[in-house]
Amino acid sequence: NLLLKVVSEIHDPVTTTDELIPSGETSSYRSNPLGLAEFTLSRKDPAYVGRAKEVQAAEKAREEGRSMVEALSELEPVFKAVKASEAGAGVSAENTGIGSTIFAVKPGDGSAREQAASCQRVLGGLANIAKEYATKRYRSNLINWGMIPFIFEPEKLPFANLDYIFVPGIRDAVKEKQPKVTAYAVKDNALESFELEIKPLTDDERQIILDGCLINYYKSH
Repeated sequence: NLLLKVVSEIHDPVTTTDELIPSGETSSYRSNPLGLAEFTLSRKDPAYVGRAKEVQAAEKAREEGRSMVEALSELEPVFKAVKASEAGAGVSAENTGIGSTIFAVKPGDGSAREQAASCQRVLGGLANIAKEYATKRYRSNLINWGMIPFIFEPEKLPFANLDYIFVPGIRDAVKEKQPKVTAYAVKDNALESFELEIKPLTDDERQIILDGCLINYYKSH
């Protein structure tokens, strides 16, 4: 399962790779992924990095067997609402990854720079949600870093910036080639369902996501 916090909501018609991760002043950090990630969305949404890091701290605590809630207290009512719902049956800290996501109308226009995706992943991003992806290359870069390129086409969003989205059974959905998954926006201690689309993935792309990233895929195949 996935529990995603929306940490940036961008409604520009197009979001370029240079807006996702600026060039110029970041060039000296090209060999320093952690340093480079500090500039992610800095020209578009300066609050993004701090928000993403808060969620990442909770995931690190979960992976280490520590309390997610102690790392990020706002998770307590969210996780409680998920577990109390029919969709959240069997959900636990052991089977639910915590990560951040962004919504953008059409992200990834411009250069094929890999860091537009990798910087999000370095900060704990597990998915993107978009009406469409501007380039195949940006979408491929998300997949290569183990991030799911969700599509949501309707005009009215069922979630807003800072909301949590619960996506149950995502691993099986990817494995079984499901074109759509039911997701849930957690609002006012209740879950509101909506659909996220996963455009067709090749067998290799599916396995890269399941393995966590392209590097893991190469290690195991």
